[in-house]
Amino acid sequence: MIFPVLGVPDMTESTPSSGLPSRLLADPEMVAACKVRDFAVIFGLAKARGGFHPSRIARVCELTPSRVGEVIAGSRTITNMAVIERIADGLRIPGHMVGLAARAWERQSAPSRDATRPMNHQVTSTGDSVLPDRELDDILAIAAGARATPTVLRSLQASIEDYWRRDDEHGGGALRPAVMGQLRYVMGILRDTADPNYQRSLHGIAAELARLTGWTYFDARQYSTARTYFTDALRLAREIDDRLFVANVLSCLSLQATYEDKARDAITLARAAQDSARFDAGTPRLMAMLSMREAFGHASAQDQESTRRAIEEAHWYFDRIDPADDGPAWVQYFDRTKLTVDTGIALGQLGDASAAEPLIEEAMRSEAPANLRGRAFHSFWLARTQLQRRDMELACATAGRALDLAVEVASPRVLAHLQEFRQLLVPYRTARPAAELSVRIRDMSV
Repeated sequence: MIFPVLGVPDMTESTPSSGLPSRLLADPEMVAACKVRDFAVIFGLAKARGGFHPSRIARVCELTPSRVGEVIAGSRTITNMAVIERIADGLRIPGHMVGLAARAWERQSAPSRDATRPMNHQVTSTGDSVLPDRELDDILAIAAGARATPTVLRSLQASIEDYWRRDDEHGGGALRPAVMGQLRYVMGILRDTADPNYQRSLHGIAAELARLTGWTYFDARQYSTARTYFTDALRLAREIDDRLFVANVLSCLSLQATYEDKARDAITLARAAQDSARFDAGTPRLMAMLSMREAFGHASAQDQESTRRAIEEAHWYFDRIDPADDGPAWVQYFDRTKLTVDTGIALGQLGDASAAEPLIEEAMRSEAPANLRGRAFHSFWLARTQLQRRDMELACATAGRALDLAVEVASPRVLAHLQEFRQLLVPYRTARPAAELSVRIRDMSV
């Protein structure tokens, strides 16, 4: 359950009880339209044969009625993967029909021979034996007599730093079980700790682990679950009145909203984060990062003036960073290189490729080689700006490097960006570089 915080509206996703009729989903015309993601035809058939009027399509797919009308009229296309997923979920179009993985509601509706098995047990690879997961963690923690000590706190902090490094280098999928297990471990210690000083430290560690868990789900594009963990992190931070960390989590939610094509939510969350940070005298580095998150929201909404104003504000704050400032450790990643590449990405979203390309190139020259996921993302954005300038061959070469990096890092977000780039290559599909890259991206995503 998602709780509104700091005046931010509740944005819990709703799930319709029913979708398009099965007879319509089996119709050859609908099957063909889904295969090429022709949403003008899909929406038209939903209206004409499925009883879904544009206002209903808008409601269940979390779109505006005007946007649905533009799509039906053929004046607007949909390529954003988050929007495509919302349409599949809202109209109950099976994932395979539109090139997606099986949706959560498909798996929930499928019969399971293990449906009666208790949820806190999992089947091992050896057959019918079961191993309790969370119960076992609790039993072992009690038996060990785990308690808060300075050594335990230092060890937990070191683990978190290592998790973030490994997340940058390899993606978060493989880390998630360890992070979630450590979160449960910390919550167990917290329940048995009375000392207020240790309690505050443990709350902070638990909040960071909850945020990291949310981040791994976000990177896996499981947005609803990510939002649940982000909300847990907010609650933990609020319990110790850590306004700066609240701002940090809100900034994560803002970034997620841009991926879900919810520009207004992204802007609202970024501004709420700024308000929370100002309440506790946020440092210039933190305020610069939060201003850039707001810029992403405005860029997603294609608001040129507001985007550039937020970018200017980010640079204004960054130029006032004092080396002696004691900012939170979790914002230290936002250095000059990150500011530069984020500025380029925001300008690229606005379509200003001539300004965006040199900024992204400059940042990538100084970017840490070990940050594989970041380099993959930034290579995608560089390729996108090059394609905007109609330099198709250079764009394909750059996207090919992004694809090479994607092989080494487990990040569904990277793959989604590459799928988006594949859609952008459709006008060039007869050109050899575009055709070859399109096949490589397709084969990697199978």
